[in-house]
Amino acid sequence: MITVEDALARVLDLATPMPAETVALASAAGRWMAEPATARRDQPPFPASAMDGYAVGDSAPLGQTYRVIGEAGAGHGFAGKIGPGEALRIFTGAPVPPGATRVILQENTRREGDVVTVTEVSDNANIRARGDDFALGAQVPPKRLGANDLALLAAMNVPQVAVRRRPVVAILATGDELVMPGEDPGPDQIIASNSFAIKALVEAEGAEARLLPIARDTEASLRAAFDLAEGADVIVTIGGASVGDHDVVARLAESMGLERSFYKLAMRPGKPLMAGRLRGAAMLGLPGNPVSAIVCAHLFLLPLVRAMLGDPAPQPKVLQAVLGCDVAATGPRTHYMRARLSPGESLPQITPFGRQDSALLTVLCAADALLIRPLGDGPRRAGERAAYLAL
Repeated sequence: MITVEDALARVLDLATPMPAETVALASAAGRWMAEPATARRDQPPFPASAMDGYAVGDSAPLGQTYRVIGEAGAGHGFAGKIGPGEALRIFTGAPVPPGATRVILQENTRREGDVVTVTEVSDNANIRARGDDFALGAQVPPKRLGANDLALLAAMNVPQVAVRRRPVVAILATGDELVMPGEDPGPDQIIASNSFAIKALVEAEGAEARLLPIARDTEASLRAAFDLAEGADVIVTIGGASVGDHDVVARLAESMGLERSFYKLAMRPGKPLMAGRLRGAAMLGLPGNPVSAIVCAHLFLLPLVRAMLGDPAPQPKVLQAVLGCDVAATGPRTHYMRARLSPGESLPQITPFGRQDSALLTVLCAADALLIRPLGDGPRRAGERAAYLAL
């Protein structure tokens, strides 16, 4: 068995960066940029008023009076310039005309007809300089685009953006014991659940999921399912990867040319994990137990997807907490314990659930973290620091 760290490194070695495609900005939310985007103008593109008030050309001392010569609003600039003793009624976002050096807040003035008087002095000029936010040629480096990024790119006058193509992840559940939700299971069957969690996880990460029909424990059924995965960038099998007589996934995949990277690792839950490359696609063979499959997806499949999309740091983000109870020694495998977080003084407190069976979806649903217990680690006391992954 290999370590989790070694296994993750080998999985990431399977990542092939996705090619670039150009999409409209309105369709770019959640996508990973393939190259930097460049601003096509300054922002603001002119000196702009930061407040509603009066634009003047001096320091606006207390009691100073000005003659109002016009008005400027957002999208409607003033064609002239400001001379001594003159003021321009101006609104937020409007261009500040030549000759003006500050904007007096309207609440700091008193206006009578075309004469405005300063009633309160401020040191703030209330003018946004041209290019104060960003300048022509400024760049946004490749990243996953969120709502704020889209606003920035729009302001830069970037209507389209080059992004990484979404990797296609084919998800294949295997086993004679499985039926789909809504069907009537036989006396020896259960409902297939893992596929739906894996599909949701990879889609949230930015991939395109392809949910394949359940494959039965025969070579013909599995081969037909693998044929349906043709063209996918990642093939994920669920179940059929251990050493039982009915677990034929590994044997069949190898007969079809699987280049195996590893098989079995020192972790729980999730010991029977397989990875390699098949027909040009990265392949992960996840365990069949629900918690094992989902935990392994967090640890290996999602980092693989992130790496294919261009994330420079695709590894799971390890965080720190304080143990809320004593925990026993771990033994020869790293243990990812389903746990609950609660507020603490400087770090959150983390408490593992008492039941850690890898078939218990109710416990996984109640958990918001995976407490990481390193292999070979001794017992730990409540109050000691511990590593965890957020769920």
